[in-house]
Amino acid sequence: MSTRLLLVSDTHIPGRARALPDAALRAADAADLIVHAGDWVAASVLDELERHGEVVGVWGNNDGADLRARLPGIARRRIEGLELAVVHETGDARSRERRMDEAFPDADVLVFGHSHIPWDTTTPRGLRLLNPGSPTDRRRQTHHTFLTAVVDGAELREVELVAL
Repeated sequence: MSTRLLLVSDTHIPGRARALPDAALRAADAADLIVHAGDWVAASVLDELERHGEVVGVWGNNDGADLRARLPGIARRRIEGLELAVVHETGDARSRERRMDEAFPDADVLVFGHSHIPWDTTTPRGLRLLNPGSPTDRRRQTHHTFLTAVVDGAELREVELVAL
């Protein structure tokens, strides 16, 4: 058995876009689980994604009381044999791997956002760090992005950065 994931963050709707891109919604429909790493801005984005599938998400620094009432600051989910954690912000990239190893000792994968910069590394302990970028606010990046992946048992496979 495998579980298809859509990983998204920093949608900033309606500030940076009016709606999620069609490609992201198609990916949500194809996913078994949608993971959002915060900065939704409007609760309507959470409502919309929930119409497309099950959502695991966290609030970000730009999210108001309505989203903070519905979402945790840190989410954890066991998917098959994989321990997933989600947080919005991880701080400075220079010491990120060490700090996240310490902060999430039981996680296999940590999905985070905030920077709008896609990120895919593995820490010395083996923690996979993933930032999907943003499907609506590319900032200094060439493209708007999100990630898809597949959990197969205790393995994360087929991690793909989708550029829009």
